[in-house]
Amino acid sequence: MTTRTDIALLFPGQGSQTPDMRDDVARELPDLLDRCIELVGEDPFARVDESTRFAQPAIFCASMAGWHASDAQPSMAAGHSLGELGALTAAGVLDTNDALELVVLRGKLMAEADGSGSMLALLGGSIEDAEAIANQAGVTVANDNAPGQVVLSGERGALEEAEEAAREYNVRARPLDVAGAFHSPSMEPAVAPFRAALDEVELGTPAFPVYSCSTAAPFTDVRAELTAALTSPVRWRETFLALLEAGAEDFVETGPGTVLSKMARRITKETANA
Repeated sequence: MTTRTDIALLFPGQGSQTPDMRDDVARELPDLLDRCIELVGEDPFARVDESTRFAQPAIFCASMAGWHASDAQPSMAAGHSLGELGALTAAGVLDTNDALELVVLRGKLMAEADGSGSMLALLGGSIEDAEAIANQAGVTVANDNAPGQVVLSGERGALEEAEEAAREYNVRARPLDVAGAFHSPSMEPAVAPFRAALDEVELGTPAFPVYSCSTAAPFTDVRAELTAALTSPVRWRETFLALLEAGAEDFVETGPGTVLSKMARRITKETANA
């Protein structure tokens, strides 16, 4: 068993799905898979690419299966957006079944909150460039993932303006195939019902610090910070740097895919060159 204390767990969010992740859940946590299908009303893995309503519970279950299969003994953890609920579950703050119910509700509420918005990835350039482009087009910086990898969120027409503005900064822009302006004020309709559900959940004492990617610091008010994350930017680059500052030297990505591992390489490369 791993006994090091400089290990950080990383729990991915949307976009990390893999074709074999359902098999992992069925092997490691079959009861969780059955409960997930019951709560969603159908198998979310079969429709994971169609909507955040299906993607969120599927990826959460796959992340829990990855954590269950791991022998890592972490000293800290963080999750990218949705992944925060996985990280809090691994730390013992949330019960697994309670967390799954929250994830299913979160996916449903976010899917229903906004059908007119979308997201735009900016590749290259700095966070300052991204902020200038967002201000010019009237959209929101939704994800500061890594150097040269920022995502904007807003109305589709405004994102088209942002795509045009990006050319002025020599930044490549790539529209994302999502049906919502996530991590922006457009998600406001999801805030009250999600907070109400959180208020009904009992919270445990964390076995290790879990970093919020809205504040880039350990959670201090789980209910308030998880709720605020619906409309707040994902400050993943800063969160990862905070983990490094806290002493993390090895990172275990527990969920499907390698999205966060790739981001980590970009961030550490920039840090080493700074």
